[in-house]
Amino acid sequence: MTSLIGQFDISEDRIKRLVADTVEGADDGELFLEYRESESLMFDNGRLKTANFNTDQGFGLRAVAGEATGYAHSSELSEASLLRAADAVSAVKGGYSGTLAAAPARTNRHLYGDENPIPSPGFEAKAKLLQEIDAWLRDKDPRVRQVTASLASSWQHVEILRGDGEVVRDIRPLVRINVSVVVGDGERQESGSHGMGGRAGFGEFLVEDSWKHAADEALRQALVNLDAKPAPAGTFDIVLSSGWPGVMLHEAVGHGLEGDFNRKKTSAFAGLMGQQVAAKGVTVVDDGTIAERRGSLTVDDEGTPSGRNVLIEDGKLVGYMQDRQNARLMGMKATGNGRRESYAHQPMPRMTNTYMTGGDMEPQEIIASVKKGIYAVSFGGGQVDITSGKFVFGCTEAYMIEDGKVTQPIKGAMLIGNGPDAMHRVTMVGNDMKLDTGIGMCGKGGQSVPVGVGQPHLRMNQMTVGGTQV
Repeated sequence: MTSLIGQFDISEDRIKRLVADTVEGADDGELFLEYRESESLMFDNGRLKTANFNTDQGFGLRAVAGEATGYAHSSELSEASLLRAADAVSAVKGGYSGTLAAAPARTNRHLYGDENPIPSPGFEAKAKLLQEIDAWLRDKDPRVRQVTASLASSWQHVEILRGDGEVVRDIRPLVRINVSVVVGDGERQESGSHGMGGRAGFGEFLVEDSWKHAADEALRQALVNLDAKPAPAGTFDIVLSSGWPGVMLHEAVGHGLEGDFNRKKTSAFAGLMGQQVAAKGVTVVDDGTIAERRGSLTVDDEGTPSGRNVLIEDGKLVGYMQDRQNARLMGMKATGNGRRESYAHQPMPRMTNTYMTGGDMEPQEIIASVKKGIYAVSFGGGQVDITSGKFVFGCTEAYMIEDGKVTQPIKGAMLIGNGPDAMHRVTMVGNDMKLDTGIGMCGKGGQSVPVGVGQPHLRMNQMTVGGTQV
């Protein structure tokens, strides 16, 4: 695609001059330009229910003066709109006199291809595939009552122009496939789901083995829940499975390690740098450099290359995730975590792929060590209070552990706790760390961005479980 800067009705030199004038006297700032194509199809109840294709483009202009930020955006790439934005943004300086921060370092690293995933396969082929998924599941089990299958893809082109004239460009593909199933027996109905995706084309995800695996996993989970008994309430030793259950780590701990919450001292981890905030053996990393993963970025939305950032090492707090503004105000380095949903949003510290590294225990050893507890295999929605660290997470697939063996599936289990406290309750860490299958979205401050999560099997002692059977 041609340069986004070249889409304006004025020269690149004129644009650079306007941006330079806007951020002069500020600490930081940039012109962020974006062009995005996106497509989604959803097959539900035996028919193609929705099919959308959208394009969007625009710019966001920012000047940062101390803790204050001036920001304006527009979908119109013209001199008039840029002048209006510059006039509004410049007001934040209001007599402020700062020194423009140095540009981010440059690398030649590129973590994913530039190819647009939307055209291939074509619309008809995608619709037919979703229909095949529906038919496959209905033929497999007469208890299937509803199938929802969806495909989503996007292609994002960003350009970041700084006041010193430096330009950083990135092209970001993203795909996802998801299958949900409702099964029933008499009046009882239960559901299951499975999804996968990443920063690549649809290729590997839409081959027959892949989509059948996703469909079969969704059906398996639904049938497990159909046989599940109400979860007990009380205090139990918990074993978390590897992969997607890392979403609890993401919510209960990850958000609390973002720079803005710690600078403002609204995080439960504020002021604890260098202190023991988790059990020994617990190491938590945010890594945006893993090739083709959903949360990976060649550069963040300020132009900083993403990195592998260790946050907790052997239980000690050693780092935060930072954008440029919070890093400067805290006297730290930007870590490549400045992210925004689109040109209409300001960047803020956000996670990329956040996970706990593996230990030395076999998963079966961990399960066998529990006399009576709960094995949480998958989670659905959850809530966390950043300031207190308190969280609540619902299990979408869970089982009882009795005498070291996985037994009865249970439904309605809610894990309740406090992030920092829960990290001290980790007593065993498995050797099977894996990332999720590429389905994560993270919300913060009204913005959503794609992320990855992961962890090995874990044992956490004496966690509070909310259930429907006392």
